[in-house]
Amino acid sequence: MDLILIRELTARCIIGLRPEERGEKQDVIVSLALSTDLSRAGESDLLDDSIDYRAIKKQVLALMEQSQFHLLEALAEAIAGTCLETARIHEVRVTVDKPGALRFARSVAVEIVRRRLSQ
Repeated sequence: MDLILIRELTARCIIGLRPEERGEKQDVIVSLALSTDLSRAGESDLLDDSIDYRAIKKQVLALMEQSQFHLLEALAEAIAGTCLETARIHEVRVTVDKPGALRFARSVAVEIVRRRLSQ
């Protein structure tokens, strides 16, 4: 499989367990690796043979900005589900970073990989 990478997509959302985390939106950074077959698009040079990564970006940003998850894991799972709604995406790797979540660490991150279920 080939990959389309969306790196360091930044949005603000409610995320966290503590009351002080839930009162104000925080920065969250998401990176995606979308597995698909790009050979046809490489030959045709047509968007219809690829994945519209601008549309994926808009969907993920909308989800992030409206979300109010407690855990990064839950946000990552929701993002993966959104990506897998696109038929041409066979697998997605989602990395969610929360900058400043831990003292003395630049960020805390979770990374998950989800595959489309066989149909």
